[in-house]
Amino acid sequence: MTNTAYAPRTNVFAQIGNRIMNGLVAMAEANGRVKQIERLQSMSDAELASRGIKRNEIVHHVFRDMYHV
Repeated sequence: MTNTAYAPRTNVFAQIGNRIMNGLVAMAEANGRVKQIERLQSMSDAELASRGIKRNEIVHHVFRDMYHV
């Protein structure tokens, strides 16, 4: 009897999808706006208020030049 190694096959489409998603996440994290949102979210409510921003308005504030609501 011959001893053969069994290597489970992974779904090629799943691998491609995972690589695409990882790339998109990396692009989003590198975006300066995401970093600005993270910086503002780390501030206290008092610090945000001194800048005229409410916590629930951080994303709108950061993207205010891209859309108008």
